[in-house]
Amino acid sequence: MKARLILLAAVLLATQPAWSGDVLTKHKCNTCHDVQAKKSGPTWKEIAARAKPADIKTALEKGVKGKYGKVAMPPQPKAVSDADAIAKAILAMK
Repeated sequence: MKARLILLAAVLLATQPAWSGDVLTKHKCNTCHDVQAKKSGPTWKEIAARAKPADIKTALEKGVKGKYGKVAMPPQPKAVSDADAIAKAILAMK
């Protein structure tokens, strides 16, 4: 029984997409954003529904004001180097 549970867990893990949220945590994106809960910034699901990868890169480079509400996101220059991974992680939440 125990061996079957271990095998089942291994199969489930192997078939799930890898969580790439590490990059979101690395750049502290989770301070203002969450998957479903609105914080000071929009949810990642809301961003994923409306943004393209280029939009996310531009937001990191230049910041965003007025697109998702009253609170502006300042530029995130340290995160620009990981813009592709950040976009991939957010867009995976559609």
